[in-house]
This record gives sequence, C-alpha cells and structure tokens, in this order.
Amino acid sequence: MEGMEVRQLADQAPFTTKDGSTIRSILDASNAPVAQQSLAEASLPIGRATDRHYHRESEEIYFILEGRGVMEIDGEEREVVVGDGILIPAGAWHQIRSIEPLRFLCCCAPPYRHEDTYFE
Repeated sequence: MEGMEVRQLADQAPFTTKDGSTIRSILDASNAPVAQQSLAEASLPIGRATDRHYHRESEEIYFILEGRGVMEIDGEEREVVVGDGILIPAGAWHQIRSIEPLRFLCCCAPPYRHEDTYFE
C-alpha cells in the first residue's frame, strides 16, 4: 500500500486556465498520483466570467464556497450561491459569471487538461 496523499491548498501555486479562471490545483496528476479525476479551487473577481467553453471528455462538478454568480449550461442560466453543487456534463457548453467574488471547487473526471477545453 502506498502512502497517504495530502495537499494543502495554500501550498499550491495559482495559474490561469484556458477559460480565464484562476485555479489552484488541490490534487491532480501534476502534484499527486491521481489517475481518474482532478480537484481544484477556482476564483473569479466580481463582474468577471469564464470564457464559454466545453470539454469533450471531462464531466465537471462545481461546488460554490464563497460568493454568488450565474451559471450557464447549454443556454440555461441559473443563479448559484454558497453550498450549490453544479453538474456540468461532458460536451455541455458552459460559463460562470460572478455577481460577487466567487470561489468554488471544481472536480473533473477524467482529470482537467487544457487540451480538452474547446471554444466557439
């Protein structure tokens, strides 16, 4: 049995994803022996939005930790708040826009890859 993998969010360097959000990877193939999924914290300042995009392979789940925003999936919009979990199916066009500064968890399976992000 291999050792336990634990990563502290504060130790992870932020980077900007292809869709324009600021991400800190918590657990993914870049920092742990992860094969099937990835977990990251994303943030968006007030009034900002990710670029509308989709992933051919990855199904995503967003979980809102702080703030308030508007989530759009395949043309359907809904306000999202702290405590909301949002399923984004693989292949679904999506975008999230902040009404208040947003901070949310993003889980991708299979793991997030820049190469699996597509735009109009």
